[in-house]
Amino acid sequence: MLIAAAAVLGVVAGTATGYAVQAERPPTPLPMLAQPGLAYPAKPLAPGKEPEPLSAKEDSRVKTDGDLRKLLLSRPAGARENLAPWADNGWLSVDEYAREFEFPDSMFEDLVSGDFRRAAAVSWMEGEYRETDIALVQFRAGPELGAVEHGDGQLSYMSGDEIGAGNDGDAIKGSTNGRYYLYKVDRKAGYLPQYRARAIAYRGDVVLDINIFDTEPISKKTIRTLAERQLERL
Repeated sequence: MLIAAAAVLGVVAGTATGYAVQAERPPTPLPMLAQPGLAYPAKPLAPGKEPEPLSAKEDSRVKTDGDLRKLLLSRPAGARENLAPWADNGWLSVDEYAREFEFPDSMFEDLVSGDFRRAAAVSWMEGEYRETDIALVQFRAGPELGAVEHGDGQLSYMSGDEIGAGNDGDAIKGSTNGRYYLYKVDRKAGYLPQYRARAIAYRGDVVLDINIFDTEPISKKTIRTLAERQLERL
């Protein structure tokens, strides 16, 4: 017992001595923090020396923060304006856009939760029955990443047969995510055959959604060219 007590006292005494020695030493300065050259000037730049703001070509937000309708493709020569009842002077409300889908109530909830901001649309007719619809759907910038979620959500079901095109589609040139599709022809007794093509892509906070409907076959080149031209404007 005495030996054990002595051992404990020895440990305590040694610890106290260590603290005393440390207290008598001069403080050791900390090493300097690594601090490379500052990324901003030490003094304000002289008037006229400020860098030029990014152009619309360099910063897509410059374009998409303006009138979204101006980014829509123009109606091709010879095409007739299609006064779509779902568009008001080129604008689509969130509920009007949601009504274009198989499950509008669910789509409405997804758009709202994704911070839907606005949508612009244009539609035209060519020949007897060909209809082309283009929608640009914009989401607010923020943690929700609405454009990514909406774009990926649409792409996710397109390979299915039930409400999709039934194939994997083809990549849109100039996009890391966009694809275009040709649907299987829909034939019903007593009706003309229904052909459809669709393109989906997103860039920044904008999703492009293009649909072509006709009673005659639609070529891949037609939907691909349209998608590439529209994407270039974003």
